[in-house]
Amino acid sequence: MTETTVGIGGAAESTDMVLNIGPQHPSTHGVLRLRLVLDGEVVREAEPVVGYMHRGAEKLFEARDYRQIIMLANRHDWLSAFSNELGVVMAVERMLGMEVPERAVWTRTLLAELNRVLNHLMFLGSYPLELGGITPVFHAFREREELQAVMEEVSGGRMHYMFNRVGGLKEDLPAGWLGRVRQAVADVRSRMDVYDRLVLGNEIFRGRTRGVGVLAQETAHAYGVSGPIARASGVDFDLRRDEPYLAYGELRDTLRVVTRTEGDCLARFECLLEQTHNSLELADACLDRIEELPQGPINQRLPKVLKAPEGHTYAWTENPLGINGYYLVSKGEKTPYRLKLRSASYNNIQALTELLPGTLVADMVAILGSLFFVVGDIDK
Repeated sequence: MTETTVGIGGAAESTDMVLNIGPQHPSTHGVLRLRLVLDGEVVREAEPVVGYMHRGAEKLFEARDYRQIIMLANRHDWLSAFSNELGVVMAVERMLGMEVPERAVWTRTLLAELNRVLNHLMFLGSYPLELGGITPVFHAFREREELQAVMEEVSGGRMHYMFNRVGGLKEDLPAGWLGRVRQAVADVRSRMDVYDRLVLGNEIFRGRTRGVGVLAQETAHAYGVSGPIARASGVDFDLRRDEPYLAYGELRDTLRVVTRTEGDCLARFECLLEQTHNSLELADACLDRIEELPQGPINQRLPKVLKAPEGHTYAWTENPLGINGYYLVSKGEKTPYRLKLRSASYNNIQALTELLPGTLVADMVAILGSLFFVVGDIDK
């Protein structure tokens, strides 16, 4: 089939039109380009074109030592900075055979769940915005500010926390911080029902999302889709439960793996919302446990020059947007020989080639937004 890019004229009646959405476009969450082949208002083919934000993070890893790569790792998904740092330091600790102090394990788990809530609140607020609902984003940012305040207090950063270190965390917790976290979590939880009433209870929102952009379970498996996007299609998999790391093995009674079977835009939003509720419960459980722990170190003392032994390892974490994997190869130097990053958004966005064909252009924004991706996480 030959494709012709058509401007204005009678040829449009008999020829498919090629339409570029992006890379600079209000509907693309950033510099993502979608190349659509249209038959009237119906999408026939869709090709996501990535790479406009590529910064070469994996090559930069090879020129930075094991302390410096944490700074690079927390920036590709700027909504999940703490979780990104965590994967890198876990890979290095595994190479070193290092045991992390118990206080650091539980505090990392707490901060990872708070980071998950911050990530999800952004999408819970911005997704209705793309469908014409302005109000939810104001609620989302109010809740984010409450949690950002305690994250900033403990780490000094609002987006790029830089609080993880190989062997634990940067420093111990400020006096009274646990109480302030508990209050912030309680405040956010008390207002979370606004999304059930204001968003899920809105008939326009349900009309724009129910039955739209259905991702089959087989397709999710084929493309390596993970996280809430995959679980909305019935993929019952969560690393926190199935291959526990940090303190998740001891949180089995609190951890709920939220799944749906419909696989549409509405199911993806419901998974994200219910997972946010569960992360707040996990944060409370972590707070209870940290308060019971005796005083002790929160990190390991490291040599001035840190070198990982020769070999390779793979560490993966259940990041807010899905599975992040870190394949670390070391030649015994102070810098990684190779650090391959498997980011969640990169795999998830490929499913657009299956989701968009056959849908209307008007539904494209609803489907695109429901994949909850960060462009930096795609391009690295």
